[in-house]
Amino acid sequence: MDTDPLPLLADLIRCPSVTPSEAGALDVLERYLSAAGFQCQRLVFSEKGTPDVDNLFARFGKGRPHLCFAGHIDVVPPGRLEDWSAPPFTAYQADGFLYGRGAADMKGSVAAFATAAADAVRAGTFTGSLSLLITGDEEGPALNGTAKVLAWMKEKGHIPDHCLVGEPTSTDRLGDTIKIGRRGSMSFDVSVSGVQGHVAYPHKADNPIPKLARLIDRLAAYKFDDGNDRFDPTTLAFTTVDVGNPAGNVIPGHANARFNIRYNTEHTRETLTTIVRDTCAGVEEELGGVFTIDAVNRADAFVTEPGAFVGVVLDAIEAETGVLAKLSTSGGTSDARFIKNYCPVLEFGPINATIHHVNERIAVADLRNLADIYRGIIEAYVGRAPG
Repeated sequence: MDTDPLPLLADLIRCPSVTPSEAGALDVLERYLSAAGFQCQRLVFSEKGTPDVDNLFARFGKGRPHLCFAGHIDVVPPGRLEDWSAPPFTAYQADGFLYGRGAADMKGSVAAFATAAADAVRAGTFTGSLSLLITGDEEGPALNGTAKVLAWMKEKGHIPDHCLVGEPTSTDRLGDTIKIGRRGSMSFDVSVSGVQGHVAYPHKADNPIPKLARLIDRLAAYKFDDGNDRFDPTTLAFTTVDVGNPAGNVIPGHANARFNIRYNTEHTRETLTTIVRDTCAGVEEELGGVFTIDAVNRADAFVTEPGAFVGVVLDAIEAETGVLAKLSTSGGTSDARFIKNYCPVLEFGPINATIHHVNERIAVADLRNLADIYRGIIEAYVGRAPG
């Protein structure tokens, strides 16, 4: 690696870019990429009731193949400052680590790819295009970030052939895991109506709590599937149950529960909604009551099947680390859920052990190795090393 990504990462960490503020981080990155020859475009999007979000799209080259790196410079709040060994936005070093909010999630990946891309451009022998899609809205509602930038890219003719997302996918050592897909996420809000009354006269009321309890028991025990070659079995987790009743002598008139289903490619939003509706209908038939269901599909399940692009990433990781990465679809959602609608997408980045934690950090050696891996991916995809 010709250029050390450490100074760029330190500059990015010093920008307190808690969602949705970019706090100067995009300015730092834009200056760096512009100096390397990238054409940069700042894209500010807004939506009623949400704050404006600043995003950056940068591209070098006009031809194909076109590889895009997607990432975010927004970070979660640092929490109690007194719990940190040093202020979280000072980018301090100790014992071979760089500490700071966003070091691993995911300013480290952004800095590593930016320096790798700049080195590749300077090396010449460039046969395709490189771009970076950097948002300030990944850790927040994700309404004014990647999804809207992608729509703009499509309109302007910038959709890539493949995309690499720099999420921190490694678990125990750099390069041990890449994400080739993600589970879907669907949230449900179920309420059941009864008749309020006095606890001394339960026959004059219709208690919704036993009905909701029956539903909870059945859904919690429901076996959705056994998983498949790429995904673990679908899971359901209840997150809250509430009747809004502070009185000890009143049977409530309503009861409510919320739950989330993380699902694989054996299901769709339609099949899951049908299962929940049918289960509610079964409880209604047995115990009465009226169930109301609100459902929000937050992400579809998807997988990028192994092929040439996966092979490029695997080879670059192994060449640098000697590790054959595991292909995974585990974890939560990411902006890859938007990108997969436009092109094949993979995720690869540093160790995720300290993301969102106090004293978030990245090993300096891992940061430099990550930049080397990204450089290897770039060379194999859109160019080659000199000589």
